[in-house]
Amino acid sequence: MPEEVLFETEQSMSRADIATYLRTVADNLEGGDAITLEAGDQSVTLEPPAQPTFEVKAEREGPVDGSGELSIELELEWDENADGGTEGDGELRIE
Repeated sequence: MPEEVLFETEQSMSRADIATYLRTVADNLEGGDAITLEAGDQSVTLEPPAQPTFEVKAEREGPVDGSGELSIELELEWDENADGGTEGDGELRIE
């Protein structure tokens, strides 16, 4: 399926600043509000449904026997014309 990037930004920032962004997303999700992303001349507003699919992934990229790059990816997915998610592999816990 073709992919169209609607918004993308990447920058180094403090853990506290990242937490502030995540809290804003969490507050908007909990309140049923749209989420607007803005950076420079880019802007997009999305309205997640009541039951989007939530994907969490931890990755390590690089050689098996050397240093690599670690990442945590948090992704919300939903069909533009649907209001529901899919069953997962079990209850997610983040500590």
